[in-house]
Amino acid sequence: MKYWRVPLDVDEIQVTRGIVHIVEERCKGCGYCIAYCPRDVLEMSSKYNVKGYHPPVVKKPEACVNCHYCETICPDFAIYSVEAPPQEGDDGKHSASC
Repeated sequence: MKYWRVPLDVDEIQVTRGIVHIVEERCKGCGYCIAYCPRDVLEMSSKYNVKGYHPPVVKKPEACVNCHYCETICPDFAIYSVEAPPQEGDDGKHSASC
């Protein structure tokens, strides 16, 4: 996505990456985390959990920016994200074309 305006401190902005963890046994398959994820990281699984629901799965782990929306919206506390360690060769700087 291209922006027509670029922040003055664009070279100093560090975008964190996240690792999403799903506690499948707690999930009731409501889909809120999938619907509210701004980066479209999650999708509904085809398998069932112990309660008989389809829990979400991570389809694009590299797209997670650790915003915690999924964690905040989940009524069952069945999902959370943690900050991913920086990858080698990745300076974490934001690019204007993101």
